[in-house]
Amino acid sequence: MEAIRTMAIRGAPALGVAGAFGLALQAARYNRAGGKDLRALVHAAAVMLVNSRPTAVNLAWGVEQITSLLDEQTHSESELVERIISNAQALAEADVRTNLRLAENGASLIDDGDTIIHHCNTGALAVVDWGTALGAIRFAHEQGKRVHVLVDETRPRLQGSRLTAWECEQYGIPYEIITDNAAGFFLQSGRVHKVFFGADRVAANGDVVNKVGTYMLSLAAHANQVPVVCVFPLSTLDLSIAEGRYIPIEERDAAEVLNLRVDGQAIAPATARALNPAFDLTPHALISAWVTEAGVVRAPFAQNLAQSRYNQKMD
Repeated sequence: MEAIRTMAIRGAPALGVAGAFGLALQAARYNRAGGKDLRALVHAAAVMLVNSRPTAVNLAWGVEQITSLLDEQTHSESELVERIISNAQALAEADVRTNLRLAENGASLIDDGDTIIHHCNTGALAVVDWGTALGAIRFAHEQGKRVHVLVDETRPRLQGSRLTAWECEQYGIPYEIITDNAAGFFLQSGRVHKVFFGADRVAANGDVVNKVGTYMLSLAAHANQVPVVCVFPLSTLDLSIAEGRYIPIEERDAAEVLNLRVDGQAIAPATARALNPAFDLTPHALISAWVTEAGVVRAPFAQNLAQSRYNQKMD
């Protein structure tokens, strides 16, 4: 397991990079004339950032990479600001390298002629440069494989139709948008060969917490013997949590559900209430394979990852 931890700190997930640059921005704005302490300002910003997304482990990871610099007492405040900024940039550059490995490894699971259902947004807009699951699809496309993507909308924020579809347009990847609740129809019809998505946090046993809707999609895929592939950097693996049921699930503003309009008209009653979990839990039994920068890993996940050739090299 220690090898896994060592590997995890070598990559920088996108939310971690965003958190690091958030602290870099706060440091860059620092003005001693304001009478406030630089370290206190950055610490306060770190707490705010981590609390904003309790489910995604990568954000806290990236923030920690920067806050650890605050314990260094050998630098002046101006030097510390430069250290924070340069470290955030280094994390972004590491993310590009990690995501390229993810993309290449994930593409190895994609065959010529595959139709793939993709959930949420996992491309360059979500993760620095290549992305995770969509990065693998893009890599396969650039290898010359004929890949077709069914982009589910990913309600209620519509990251699929707003972001993933746009990215597929830019890369020239053939696609169609489908509603989230149409996925079962296409899986049952035999027209889908794979399901690809990312992860916000993965428990030690392989349970995956990802954008809400992932569980229902995985259930339908599993019932129809369609492989389910989860693509993520190792820093998303939280070995401190044994099972996914212990991962906190972020609840978002009900307005995201209630403000839906059709033909310009609100469709929910004015007095309606809503529940809006941002993520759900997919048990590891529904996952066919992990794709990480270490390679493709199958169940039992943690055991096979620890025994992989890549980890042996890292030892």
